[in-house]
Formats: sequence, structure tokens, C-alpha cells
Amino acid sequence: MKLLIATTNQGKVREIGKLISDLPITILHLGDPSIPSMPESPEDGKTFEENAIQKAKHYGTLSKIPTVAEDAGLEIPSLNNWPGVNSARVADTDAKRVQLALQKLHGKSGEDRKGRFVSVVAFFDPENNRTEIFRGTVEGEILEEPRGHNGFGYDPIFYYPALGKTFAELTSEGKNAVSHRGKSFSAFAFTFARAKAKATAD
Repeated sequence: MKLLIATTNQGKVREIGKLISDLPITILHLGDPSIPSMPESPEDGKTFEENAIQKAKHYGTLSKIPTVAEDAGLEIPSLNNWPGVNSARVADTDAKRVQLALQKLHGKSGEDRKGRFVSVVAFFDPENNRTEIFRGTVEGEILEEPRGHNGFGYDPIFYYPALGKTFAELTSEGKNAVSHRGKSFSAFAFTFARAKAKATAD
């Protein structure tokens, strides 16, 4: 079975590929040469769920391949959950996004520097028009300066107290074990594997 991951972000492709590597599927993504060019999906939802469903249905319908799409981002409660669904759009590079977050938190401390990563995965099967949603979150703190060189996005300033490191200081395996994306895709993989086993038994 083929599964399309609806992203061109190679960092996400690598992470997601590792998280669902045990599934009996061939993983494709939007940058794969075997996938025809498709119009870009709109992302104008007000929630992570709306955006993930929108992308999964868009690319799944056009490609006719079962599709998973994720919308993920950072929420900072003291900034009214900014940047939220706009996490990837507040600036045009990861470095600029990180610096903007640090500027907005300048002078804040303690509870005001709390943050959470959110990942919402939508799975769409065009054959039976079925959609499922999986959500994962992880709580942490926003540091005053970046640390670490792994990961991507806001990882260098997202400190995970239980391990005493930022997400950018963790190995990919260590990050996947505790991250928002690890939780949402693990839930998807479990549900997918269970459904596959049931279909085989039937």
C-alpha cells in the first residue's frame, strides 16, 4: 500500500518516515518524482485540525492515494498562543522565526516562558472518503537563546525539562520518543496497524 505524506518539508519527511517505518507501506511525499505536480493546498483554517484535514483531503483527492497531512506549531500561552497555526508563516526562515519568538518574549520569565508544541495528523482515504484525526502535544519552556543543532523550526529554543535539553539537542530518536509529532504519528501508526490486522483476519 502507498501512503502520501502531504509535505515538501524534508525535516518533517525524515521524522515522519522514522515514526511510521514499521508499517507495511511505501511512503511517498510531495517532492517525490513519482508524484505528479498538484496545486498547492490552501491553509486558511483557524485551527490545526482544520488545516490538517484540508491538506489531507486536497492531496488525497487529487492523487487518489491515501494521504496523511500534519499541521503543527508552537503555542505560547503568555502571547495568546502565538504563533499557533501561523508558526511556519510568521517569517520566511527558521532562524527568523526563532528570533521573532525571542523578541516577543524579551523581558519575560517564569510561567510567561511556558510553551507547547502541537501536532495534528489527518488521515484521508479517498477510496471510502474516510478521515481520521490524531493529536499530540508536549509541554516545555522557551529559552532566551538557541541551543543545539539538530531538528528544525523552533526546536533550538524549546526546552524539555524532563530531559534537561532543547529539542535541537536531542537525537532524532530521543526527540521522537517524547515529541508532539511522535505522539500523533504513533497514534496514527497504532490505529493503522490495528485496522490492517483486523482486515486481514476478516
